[in-house]
This record gives sequence, C-alpha cells and structure tokens, in this order.
Amino acid sequence: MDTKLNKEALCYHSSTRPGKIEVKPMKACDSSHDLSLAYTPGVAEPCLKIKENPDDVYKYTIKGNLVAVITNGTAVLGLGNLGALASKPVMEGKVMLLKKYADIDGFDIELNTTDVDVFVRTVITMSPTFGAINLEDIKAPECFEIEKRLIDALDIPVMHDDQHGTAIVSGAGLINACEIAEKKLQDIKLVISGAGAAAMACAEMYLSLGVKKENLLMLDSKGVISKKRLDLNKYKQAFAVNTNLETLEEALAGADAFVGLSKANIMTVEMAQSMAENPIVFALANPNPEIAYSDAIKAKYGIIYASGRSDIPNQINKVLGFPYIFRAALDVRASKINTEMKKAAVYALASLAKESFLSIDGSVSLSFGRDYFIPLPSDLRLFRTIVPAVAEAAIKSGVAGKAIPDMNSYINELDKRIIK
Repeated sequence: MDTKLNKEALCYHSSTRPGKIEVKPMKACDSSHDLSLAYTPGVAEPCLKIKENPDDVYKYTIKGNLVAVITNGTAVLGLGNLGALASKPVMEGKVMLLKKYADIDGFDIELNTTDVDVFVRTVITMSPTFGAINLEDIKAPECFEIEKRLIDALDIPVMHDDQHGTAIVSGAGLINACEIAEKKLQDIKLVISGAGAAAMACAEMYLSLGVKKENLLMLDSKGVISKKRLDLNKYKQAFAVNTNLETLEEALAGADAFVGLSKANIMTVEMAQSMAENPIVFALANPNPEIAYSDAIKAKYGIIYASGRSDIPNQINKVLGFPYIFRAALDVRASKINTEMKKAAVYALASLAKESFLSIDGSVSLSFGRDYFIPLPSDLRLFRTIVPAVAEAAIKSGVAGKAIPDMNSYINELDKRIIK
C-alpha cells in the first residue's frame, strides 16, 4: 500500500476510540427494576429454564446470533506469521463485517498458541458461548486438522473462511467466467498457483462444480504437484497428477484458466499470451496480484480477469460469502456448514451477477460481462439472495435444527435486518 493509505489506515484504527467494534446493551438497564431483571435476582429464572431445557439458551441469550472469530495469527493476510496479538485488527475487522453485512454479533478471539491440541481444546471449552465458529488466518496444514477436529467435536457450525470463503466466491466467478468465455467447466484446463489452505479448498470446490481432476494442475513453491514428486504431504498428494510438466510457464501453455493464490508478479505477459483463447485469469494474491490487470488485458485479446483488489473490476472478496453463510447457518441452527450449503452460496452468487446492478444513488450501473461477473459487496440484494439459498440447502441436506415454514416471510424479515 502507498504511504498515504498506510497513514489513513493507522488514523482510522486509532482515532476517537481505538479499534473498530464495541459492545452495547440491547435491553433497558436504567432503573433498579431493570437491574433486577437483567441481573440478580431475575436472571436466575432463564438460567433455570436453560438448565431444564438446553435449547432454551437460544430463546433467552445471544448465542443464536453470536459468532466467534478465532485465530492464532499464523497466516495473517499476506503478511505471514504475525502472531496472535498483531492479528487482532484483522479479527476486529471480521467481526465488523459480520455485523455490517449480516447483522451478526461477534467476538474476536486471538489464541496465543501454535499447538493444534491446545487450540482445539480451547475452542471446544469455550464453544457453549457461541452459535458458530469462524476460524481465520491459521496456516496450513494445521488449519485443515483444526477445522476437521472442531467440526467433528462440536454441534455448531465451524468454518475456516480462508479456505472456503475464497473457494465459494471464486467458484461463482469461475462459473460465470466460463459462460462468458463459452467454455464448459468439465472441459477446461485449470492451473492453480499455490497449495495452501485457500488453494486446496478452491480446488475441491472447482472439482465439485464439474472441473475434472485430470485437467487440474496445482503448483507449490517447488513447481507442479505431480505423482513423480516424493516431497508431498498427504494434503498435496490428493492433487498430484501424472504429468511431466514442472514449471508455471509449462503448465500455463494452452491452459483455459489460471487461479493465483500465491504471490505477486509470478505470471509474465508471455505466460498469459501462451494460454488458450479467451483465457480466464484470477490473480488473487494480495495486495499485489500474480499479474497486474493492466498487463493482463494487454497480453491477450478476450482475457477475463479478476483479482482480490477493489480498484479494478471483478473483485473476489470473501465478504460476498461468509456473512451470509453464517447468517443462514444461525437462522436454521445448523450443526455444520456442509458442501451443499457452500455450493448453494456459489450458485446464488453466480446467478445474482447476471442481474444488472444499479447503485442506490444511481452513479454506478453494471451489466453481466467481462467487466462484471461477480457482484459488488455494496449490492444489498446479496443478503436476500444468498441467505435463503444457503438456509434451504441446510434444511434439505438434514443439518438444520430449525425449519423455515414460510421462505417468503423469512426473506421479508431479512430485508428488515440489512444495516444501511
């Protein structure tokens, strides 16, 4: 980031009151009578009701609208292992976005440990407080084990957003980009640069959407992940293919699509030029992409480009997914966030992008095409589009603990919850 923006960001976080979030009471607590209801002696009654019927915790407490955003700071943004304390601004930001976009309350929790057992045990111990767990900024491969163990141990939704958020939003983008390029998912040759948490979740999502495993090449820092390599862990082995290709340059020759989840400037203009006609390039490294937008669009006619940046078209932004997925999961009291729910979010996102967008003030008008195939975070229709789709998928797939009798009424209620 430039110096001016750095200074503005520091001022933003430190001015008035430090930080980005606060806790406010929802009920009156002004009189002695209010206090007797909020605390002793009145609070004893809901405690006894919950003891008698544990599900009443959703009736008498905030649990059903409370998400924990938990990290150990081992993979903060593109900055690496900053540790628990330095990760706090990011976690506060995540809590802020949950409230802004989905009216979900949250607490950020930074755990000062790199021990998987300690991390998992700590989250399990505090889990009664929350309706769902959002894991964040935990490095691979530990994040895979942490998420799996928590999903298996808990009866509330757990999702590592660095994995699945990117996979969901980029999956929607890939569906639409293929349509624009007049290509079919099952036919494309896809190259993924990166083999961390996000890359592996993206690969799994793309395969579930129709990409064929034999047409998917993944690269780590040492090159193409092939079956001839002997240095692969069990997670990378799952994506190893029979190939003699070794470098990114070799992998991209004739490829239909590229998804970068690695580092800046590793894709050259010549590599982009070597790709198939109407190539799809998702350069998602932050803050600087694998190939700059200006270089990519000049490299080859018909290129379809997306990145993680907000200053160019088609931003793959996780905020398009996680607030709405957690909103739906909480509303139906889902026990987990499963593949069906994630794919419902993908298809809802992809579908919404095909509807023309007009900003509230009328200053921005967009139609489906190369410069607009992913919705903008400011699109208020995201809430009423993604949340019902995910909620319905949870109900149909059998992980919901609560039904929605009237979906139209539910959508109307969602409209009232949007925070302007």
